[in-house]
Amino acid sequence: MKKLHMGPAHCALILGDGSERAEYVCQDYILHKLGRPHRAVNIMYTYYPHDAEWPARISEAWKDRNVSFAWDYPYDDYPPYGQKGQPFEQMKDIRRHGQDVLLTLTLDCGLSDEELRELARQLRPYGRMMIRINHECCGTWFQHNKRYTYEQVGAFFVRFAGIIREEAPNVRTILCAGGVGEDGRLEHEDAFRDSYAAADLWSWDCYPALHYGWPYDIAEAGGGSYKANAIGGLTECFEQTHRRAEEITGLHRPMMTAEFNTDGDVTGPRMQGDSVVRFAHHWRDTRSDWFKAISLYQFRDRGRLGLECEDPNNASVGVEQPMLAEYRDRVLHDPWFMPEMTEGEETAFPAELRWGGAEDADGLAIPLAFEGTPEFCEMTVEEPVGLMAELNGRWFYKAPGTKTVDMMSAFFGRPLDGPTVLTLRLFAPPADGVNPDDGREDWLMNYRVTLHGAPKMRIRYEVPGVVR
Repeated sequence: MKKLHMGPAHCALILGDGSERAEYVCQDYILHKLGRPHRAVNIMYTYYPHDAEWPARISEAWKDRNVSFAWDYPYDDYPPYGQKGQPFEQMKDIRRHGQDVLLTLTLDCGLSDEELRELARQLRPYGRMMIRINHECCGTWFQHNKRYTYEQVGAFFVRFAGIIREEAPNVRTILCAGGVGEDGRLEHEDAFRDSYAAADLWSWDCYPALHYGWPYDIAEAGGGSYKANAIGGLTECFEQTHRRAEEITGLHRPMMTAEFNTDGDVTGPRMQGDSVVRFAHHWRDTRSDWFKAISLYQFRDRGRLGLECEDPNNASVGVEQPMLAEYRDRVLHDPWFMPEMTEGEETAFPAELRWGGAEDADGLAIPLAFEGTPEFCEMTVEEPVGLMAELNGRWFYKAPGTKTVDMMSAFFGRPLDGPTVLTLRLFAPPADGVNPDDGREDWLMNYRVTLHGAPKMRIRYEVPGVVR
């Protein structure tokens, strides 16, 4: 057995889970469908606590009103932040499954410093998370752009980012602004110059195809509110945008796209995945060292912007789209987008596992000798710890109250040709999804647990009986 370090991918993958267009899907389901965790999961919320309709979700409060555009509400139609235990229960679910949290939050630029400090303090136990503040801030559709000037939105970002840095140093801020225009300048460059300097990461939301009139019109050839863009033009704009942001700030920041997908309403579901794959492979093939993450919007969608479509008869059921297999097989499991695993010195039990986040964790690498493809493969851990385990390219979650995990699905699509030594990789993200304040100086950043004994493996090559 050796020590094992998990480091960042060349380009990380993030998955959107829930928005104005869909409800949150639990991470157990997503892990079974996709086979490995993402670097982070993006959840989307809004916070306008001084509005008359608050804390209702605005589409429910205004369900009898005549609304003809998705953003024609008093505040943005995301789930209300801080209501019914959310987003905190979702954040715990995400972190238990070996992923970091990306919180997209639209909020009132008129909130006081003390209100913002309280928001920031609430994020302290959730490790190395990211927050995207008032995204798409160069647009016209969100309430922060309808109620405030671009200069006021930019100043609010700087103010809130500074408060987060003081109150929750574990949280990194994302500025999601616009791209470079024909004049070579960023959209509303003067208004957001200080925001670019204050942010930890830069982002631009990017949709090769989008039916932006959904759900109030239908995208038909020759009609409807939609657009389509060439992949080459989008990647070139990213390069120009990053270069210009560096020029006006004198800083080198990583860039990402915090929302990305091709809308199947425009391309049809059968061609939807092709452009997504080509976009991802561009960054792989050019080996860009500054483009650090693609966040796919989203796992399940009521329209056609998801790996699954929500069943209109039952919101808890997803209908898999052709893009899911393309994304899973050609992007998610491509080595360029996977975390880097580095084996270290030999070690023994008891062993301490450290979880700093999906891009910085220390675990264990345990060799397992197989005679060939097994008929049964199960892992039993008696200790009440939470574990993420990877075997033969497939990841599994063991909850603290679970003892035995069936790992046979690691071989369903990848049988062994003969005798093979595989590595069982173990990591221990926070069992409850939060970092407890255990008195250590680094508790905001790191969670630790001690595993006292080796997992017990039940590997069998014969079945008890055969039905003839």
